[in-house]
Amino acid sequence: MLHNRSVPTDIVLPHVIYQDVAGALAWLIETFGFSEHYRYGEPISGAQVYLGNAYMMLTGPRPGGASPAQLGYRTQSLTVFVDNVDKHYEKTQSAGARIVEELHETVYGERQYGVEDLEGHHWLFSQHARDVSPHEWGATIARR
Repeated sequence: MLHNRSVPTDIVLPHVIYQDVAGALAWLIETFGFSEHYRYGEPISGAQVYLGNAYMMLTGPRPGGASPAQLGYRTQSLTVFVDNVDKHYEKTQSAGARIVEELHETVYGERQYGVEDLEGHHWLFSQHARDVSPHEWGATIARR
């Protein structure tokens, strides 16, 4: 995989709330191509899935938490890096998922598209297209 200094990968394990964890698990596997690592609870109250090196937790509803579909607005965006974003886009589109950003190349060197899942979570599927320094597209690099 091409390295891009503007967009690091493999850094965080998000926990995403779904009202129907079993349904979300099946949908994410079928539509986005995730694989199940494990599940727990009866009925299923949580699961861990992965796609390439990206892992995430699916969790059931908790007090004070809701999915974007319940709230009526987007709560976050999740970016997953794939080896062939064009092929992934075609699979996702043919599965009938709601594409919200067509496949395009960004100023910061990513080829990506945006899609909403069955409960309204926003996803970006991305592939490094060019190695671009953040400085090249106008970002200010902080000193470490």
